[in-house]
Amino acid sequence: MNTQDQVMQTIAETLNIPLSTIDKDSAAENMDTWDSFAQVNLMMALEQTFGITLEVEDFMKLNSVTSITAFIEKNS
Repeated sequence: MNTQDQVMQTIAETLNIPLSTIDKDSAAENMDTWDSFAQVNLMMALEQTFGITLEVEDFMKLNSVTSITAFIEKNS
């Protein structure tokens, strides 16, 4: 499984939605279930899944499949 697939799987599990509803263009701005509370939960899930540590400043930048995938690939 590549990084993008893992990111999408983590988002699906965290937001409790079907994986089939997520694609590379999914983002907080186009998903009703991805609100500020879900964002915090997602950041914690990403830290656990990928073994990374995120700074609070990163939270608002990591708001799409694309931005999260790029960040993880650059920082892991």
